[in-house]
Amino acid sequence: MKYVLAGASGFLGKALTRDLVANGHQVLRLVRRPASGPDEVRWDPARGDLDPAALDDPDVLVNLAGANIGRPWTPTYRMTIRESRVSTTATLAAAATRLDRRPVLLTQSGIGGYGTDLGDRILTEDSELGEGFLSDVVRLWEGALEPAREAGSRVAALRTGVVLDSKAPAFRLLSLPFRIGLGGRLGPGTQYFPVVSLTDWIRAVRHVAENDSVSGPVNITLPTPATNRELTEALATALHRPSSVPVPAFLMKAALGEFAWELLGSKRALPTRLQSTGFTFHHPTVTAAISAALA
Repeated sequence: MKYVLAGASGFLGKALTRDLVANGHQVLRLVRRPASGPDEVRWDPARGDLDPAALDDPDVLVNLAGANIGRPWTPTYRMTIRESRVSTTATLAAAATRLDRRPVLLTQSGIGGYGTDLGDRILTEDSELGEGFLSDVVRLWEGALEPAREAGSRVAALRTGVVLDSKAPAFRLLSLPFRIGLGGRLGPGTQYFPVVSLTDWIRAVRHVAENDSVSGPVNITLPTPATNRELTEALATALHRPSSVPVPAFLMKAALGEFAWELLGSKRALPTRLQSTGFTFHHPTVTAAISAALA
């Protein structure tokens, strides 16, 4: 299959590219600088500039582009977070409508779309999106797929939890305190904290791309949801370190502002759509996912 990939220079983009190429697929990367080889095509998503003819009849378009949300959400940076996701998805959707053969279109999305703090409520793909900044971003982000869907493409939004891998930036930050003996739960620790192993994330993306019965929102999270306390205890055990230095919620709110709720809020998400279409997880529990990340 031929994949066109936006966001190929990021951690997830590089990992997906390696896997696809290793399994015999062709990958065409979208870049904002001048293209440097036959496997690259230049685009300018801020201007909606992408020549469909340069894509040369792809099977799958994948958007993994988006500014890092782990920075203070100033008014200016809120716009950057939103536009980096919406403009890239919209540009790919517009290109899909102009191709002779309609490709599958996938975009990364976020579990944060369900809301800030949902307690023990089970969240499936049929659950409504919530309120707040990231929920609004997800509405626009996934809404940008609509022109491609209306034109006949199969589209899906990958609502992904925190991806666990030793080279993943988020996992490095999460595990650093434990490595120096200062790790512990975040806030109360009772909040559900959606995660997934890198291996299962890659497998899920390929499952969605290749399975004609999968469309719409798709949760990519552990099938056995874990709380933050369970996650941190499993991480401490795997690293042979204590888990005795909790981070108070008020300190996180003071340091991180509104973003703190992405770590303190509870989201008990289940990958219902994946499992109902035959997907099985290699690492279904938080212990297995952490072991895989550290292997």
